[in-house]
Amino acid sequence: MSDSLSLIATAAFGLEAVVKRELQQLGYDVVSVEDGRLQFLGDAHAIARCNLWLRCADRVLLQIGEFEATDFGVLFDQTKALPWHEWLGADAEFPVRGKSVKSQLHSVPDCQRIVKKAVVEQLKSKHRIEWFEETGPTYPIEISMLRDRATLTIDTSGAGLHKRGYRKLVGQAPLKETLAAALIQLSYWNETRPLIDPCCGSGTIPIEAALIGRNMAPGLSRSFISEDWPQLEPRLWEEVRSEARDLVRDSLDFRLIGTDIDPNELKLARQHASAAGVEEDIHFQTKPMSEFSTPNKYGCLITNPPYGERLGQQEAVETLYREMGRQLSPHDTWSVYVLTSHPNFERLFGRKADRRRKLYNARIACTYYQFNGPRPPGRRAGITEE
Repeated sequence: MSDSLSLIATAAFGLEAVVKRELQQLGYDVVSVEDGRLQFLGDAHAIARCNLWLRCADRVLLQIGEFEATDFGVLFDQTKALPWHEWLGADAEFPVRGKSVKSQLHSVPDCQRIVKKAVVEQLKSKHRIEWFEETGPTYPIEISMLRDRATLTIDTSGAGLHKRGYRKLVGQAPLKETLAAALIQLSYWNETRPLIDPCCGSGTIPIEAALIGRNMAPGLSRSFISEDWPQLEPRLWEEVRSEARDLVRDSLDFRLIGTDIDPNELKLARQHASAAGVEEDIHFQTKPMSEFSTPNKYGCLITNPPYGERLGQQEAVETLYREMGRQLSPHDTWSVYVLTSHPNFERLFGRKADRRRKLYNARIACTYYQFNGPRPPGRRAGITEE
């Protein structure tokens, strides 16, 4: 196995810059950035570290090869020529999934079938066997066709990286943990500043903020599919996890606050915070937006309020946005960050945002409205935006 592997971190649309910064902070140079894919170089240690530490990426993929392919013959021959045997043993299980965008090879099932056949033929010649039971470790292969260019990868993560392991139960409109972490990292918040989410639902934003503030690796409480691979020895994973545990900070300067009008959602939030190990770092309270208050002159409000997408919700949501604007008006030294799909949010809120960023929450096109307050005196101002 090479010491210099070609790796890809996948990300949701609009989060590429955040994931690039995360990779750089981990010490990896990003070779290229395309829509939702960041290529970087690393070794086996990098596979473990990136799966454990990336907060905003969806998956970490191992790139096996990339080439132009406009017919199935080329796809078969080029796939067969790749060094699959360096990763897939004689008992390896290797399901193939695929996608095709703006390519002549547009039939995904056919692409998957050709790739599977080519990998089998390559392994037959290298392992000198005719039949593969596929009872061993799983190596999920993906064939991605984009503008006639084939990229072949193996998924090292398994379940998506948004699955931290603390959220066993799902609330009404769950926000992905990866997106919640990105909203925080696109704000001026840091562990020395107060944070409030007045529409916290099942608690994802304050929980992710607590994990960031205490420097807790987001993947510390879960497993990854590549842990079963013989190429990544158990001691490597234990070394990376041990290092992560040693880096955890004891506490935050301020207890984070999450409020909501739904006590059932807050019950879930407390359970999730406990499972994440940050229950002492967050105060959850049943409270409507009309009762918003804070004794702190400076801080960050980060929230993902209801959007009013469902029939009959529009009026209530617009009332909420107006109330949010009224309650926050006296707190003009606070930085406010709101993710919503509502096209008239700024008008209802009563202010123009300093910056707007297009993001997707699930498949809903949203805008992240950023109202940046002044830097608090004597404090670090937080993360500088891209």
